[in-house]
Amino acid sequence: MTIIDRFLNSILFWAAWIIIPLVMEIVPSLGSVIILIKKTLFPKKYPELTYYPEVTLIIPVYNSQESLQGCIASINDSDYPNEKMRIFLVNNQGRDDSFSVYTKCQELYPDLLMQWLNAKQGKSRALNLALFNADGKYIIHVDSDGRFEPNAIRNMVRKFEACQNVDCMTGSILTVPEMVEAHRGFFARLLRRVEFAEYAQAFLAGRNYASEVNSIYTLSGAFSAFRKSAVLKSQLYNTDTICDTNITFQMRCLQHIRVHICENAIFCVDPIENINRLYTQRQRWQRGSLEVSHQFLEKDLKVRKMFSNVMVRTLLYDHTFAFPRLIWYLALICLMCMNYSPKIILFSTGLIFLMYIVSGILYYIAVVGFLKEFRGLQRYYRRQWYVVFLLPFFNFLVFFFRFAGVVNSINTDSAWRSRTLSEEGKDFAKELKKEVRKPLSLLQKIRKAVNYET
Repeated sequence: MTIIDRFLNSILFWAAWIIIPLVMEIVPSLGSVIILIKKTLFPKKYPELTYYPEVTLIIPVYNSQESLQGCIASINDSDYPNEKMRIFLVNNQGRDDSFSVYTKCQELYPDLLMQWLNAKQGKSRALNLALFNADGKYIIHVDSDGRFEPNAIRNMVRKFEACQNVDCMTGSILTVPEMVEAHRGFFARLLRRVEFAEYAQAFLAGRNYASEVNSIYTLSGAFSAFRKSAVLKSQLYNTDTICDTNITFQMRCLQHIRVHICENAIFCVDPIENINRLYTQRQRWQRGSLEVSHQFLEKDLKVRKMFSNVMVRTLLYDHTFAFPRLIWYLALICLMCMNYSPKIILFSTGLIFLMYIVSGILYYIAVVGFLKEFRGLQRYYRRQWYVVFLLPFFNFLVFFFRFAGVVNSINTDSAWRSRTLSEEGKDFAKELKKEVRKPLSLLQKIRKAVNYET
């Protein structure tokens, strides 16, 4: 009986530690390599365009003075005809002089048809206004802080034209290598190199696999594309959420449209500025995911549906599983008091780290393969091979940032503004001082009472 108990305890211990990296990391990374092999051996060759359909690009603008010209220049320098593109720049009540950049670009790129819209009633309403005014066959939504690879728009349209059953796609998002290397300081550059690798693995490897098994959770707000006929049948951009996940759920849940990726349509965005920016960014993403999940999955949030519904499965992994994961991380020290030897704990922790490394290596191989058309980006990514060993620590840090987003979303409304890590740190220190002062104040009162002189 003792042997059986030890065996069961051992199974429970190892299963609790290993099941998450095995199911959620190893399987998708292995799948991405298999998809790479499949696409290499049996490539889908989309025919060259015999004519160029009209495309509408929608660019939200908010304090984009520094990056807007680079974005517009990349559209002008793309290999898609300028006369076939119409650009709406949606100004979301920014406070800088982005409009002067727009007027300058009108002079620099006279062949581009651009229109400026002021979003006096919020970003979502302005985006919807742009959609209703769009006259292109395809709608492309991109952020203002990025730039297209020259063939990105054409590759996106080629896939649309060749695959009439494809109604929405996400592009591949990377960060700009030149901007990554421009940052001074070893640790500043290292953070941005890790972010570059994270984006590359998430889009070029992870979403390629997810697209094949119809499990892409969200279209990227930084670069996504739709057939106009499909997006106008949706409820358009929702005014009550803070991210672009909502329209993905509309496509999947309301219109039953499959979400695809165009892996050779690359859009490079500015790298993260600092840890504070990373903290607020990941909390915002997490908040948006929770909001749309509440809107669309309230009746389907059942554990038995995690294997049949990708939305439920992703939500359970990102949120419900977050609590036991957090407990396990914080319980490492306590395990020593529960008849687990330090060797077992260290070995299990090392095994998990090894599994994440194996996953990272598989993703690395897949990304290198998917970047074969982009030699410059491929060479840069290859030089960052050592980042594979740092990604588990980066993902561990991001996990706590996202977990903070779950906690912060509990008592806040849709107007919630995510605070930076520095701001929350100061508030925590302030509250800690208050709590420390309470027993000291009580002790002071007791002393006064005891030492009261008549």
